[in-house]
Formats: sequence, structure tokens, C-alpha cells
Amino acid sequence: MTIPFHDRSLADSRELIAELPALGYTDAWSAEVNGNDGFLPLAMAAEWTEGIRLGSAIIPVYTRGPGLLAMSAATLADLAPGRFVLGIGSSSPAIVERWNAGTFAKPYARTRDTLRFLRQALAGEKVSEKYETFEIKGFKLERAPRVAPKIVLAALRPRMLHLAAAEADGAITNWLAPEDVRKVRAEVGPGTELIARLFVCVSENAEQVRQLARWMIASYLTVPVYAAFHDWLGRGEVLRPMHEAWAARDRETALKSIPDEVVDALVIHGDAATCRARIQEYVDNGLDTPVLAPIPGGEIPLAQAVRDLAPRA
Repeated sequence: MTIPFHDRSLADSRELIAELPALGYTDAWSAEVNGNDGFLPLAMAAEWTEGIRLGSAIIPVYTRGPGLLAMSAATLADLAPGRFVLGIGSSSPAIVERWNAGTFAKPYARTRDTLRFLRQALAGEKVSEKYETFEIKGFKLERAPRVAPKIVLAALRPRMLHLAAAEADGAITNWLAPEDVRKVRAEVGPGTELIARLFVCVSENAEQVRQLARWMIASYLTVPVYAAFHDWLGRGEVLRPMHEAWAARDRETALKSIPDEVVDALVIHGDAATCRARIQEYVDNGLDTPVLAPIPGGEIPLAQAVRDLAPRA
């Protein structure tokens, strides 16, 4: 499950987060875009729950210095020994440059270098290393975690997927259909944990869901990394009209140009049983960890949707 919930603050999410283990959820994963930061919801969930795994999907590698990233990860690993998984990734130019005054350069190399630094730092080593994208001089955590967290990478295309398989503990992907999982799985092999956030709306009003989902798809899939991802998945031509209209700032035409079949492939909707069956298709095609992100707006309140989608529902 993605925490906190889309329709409420972190403070107001406490009761429902605490309920997740009893509902059968095994994991709680945060995100970091322009709402909550990626670490604090997990820190609170560590106090509000027992047993479930806590992961970040994802923390950008550019918006914190490597040392600060290691300190934050070490703190959370200490709060939840053996339960925390650090998910990192390159993020996007909008988040890194426009919102955080950074420079989005060499995303593959920066992600690789950050992964290698974190491996050493979180193991308690003193790090003095010149990487391709930054240099560290004499950094050592004052208190290394007793159990170093696993590190997983956001990865959409073969090169980053191969890095995740070779050097990380798993790969996180996003915005894909069940049949796409097989192509992604082929790149990481059978032994790498594959994680994906799945957007779900428990609603039988298909047109209402599609209207909402088109905005989400257009705002995400026009980002260059996601555009390239869907080119690789084979949707380049069907999404071309959307990209052209979006680039021309014709938002209305861009939204209308997204076919229903694309919306239905990428966003899960229907009654709870239909949604659970669709989630199972992802698993059957090779996804290890489906991270549900319930979308409000349907006739079912979000809290009820969380309960209805639960493994024990």
C-alpha cells in the first residue's frame, strides 16, 4: 500500500496505516514528489505498525547530498531494523531542476554512484571516493544501522534495469500494464525483486475513472523518461497524438487523444473483485510486489477501498 493516503494528511492517516497489517498488507511504501517527503511517513509507520516492510518509492538521488541521504536512511533503518527498504532513483528534470534548483545530469551515472556510495556508508565504512558524478572525502556515519537496509532502484528501461539486477536488491517500475511486466522481468531476470506502483480506483463508473486517469496519464507519460519507457514498451505511436498536443499546450486535445484501451491498460478500475483480479494478473506475469495506490473519486470512499482491496478481503 502507498502511504499516506491520497485523500488525507499523514496525521489523519494514522488509524488506517495502523490497520494495514491486520488487513493482510505486507508492505507500506512512500513516495516523494511535491507532497509528503519520502522518509517521515515511513518513520511514523514504523511506530504505528508492527511487522510490515517499509519502503521508499522513490527518494531522488539529486535532491539530497549523498551524506544526508545516508543519514536519513540510517535513521529509518535504526527505527525499523530489517523492515526498511531504501528505494532511490533519478526522478525527473521538473522535480530536480524546476522545484529543487538542482542539475539533472547523467541520471544513470548519478544513480549508480549514489548506490555504490550508500552500500559503503550504510555498512559503516569510511568513504573517500571519487565517483563519476561526485566526490566524497572522509564521510563516515556516526552511528551505522545494525541492519543495513536493502537498496532498490527505480528503473524503466534496460540499462537501469540491468544495474538494478547486478548491484541493487531490486527494481521499482511504474505505469505499466500486466502484459508489460513480462518485458521488464526479462531484463532483470528471475532472481531480482520487481516492485511496481499500481494505480487503482474502486469504481464501476468507467467514464468518470477514465476522465480522472487521462489527466494522470498525460502528466506522467509526457515526462521524457516515461515517454521513452512507453516507446520501449511499444506504445510510442498510439501516444504520439497526446505528446504532440501536450507539447503544443493543447491540453484538451491531448487528453482526448488517449484511447480508452490505454487508460484501461494502465489504471485498474471496477468493483473490488475486478480490481483484485487485475492486480493478480500483474503477479502472474512476474511482478513480485504490487504497491497499490488507491485513487479517490469513485463512489467507494478511499478508506473502504483500502479495506476492500486487501489480501484478506
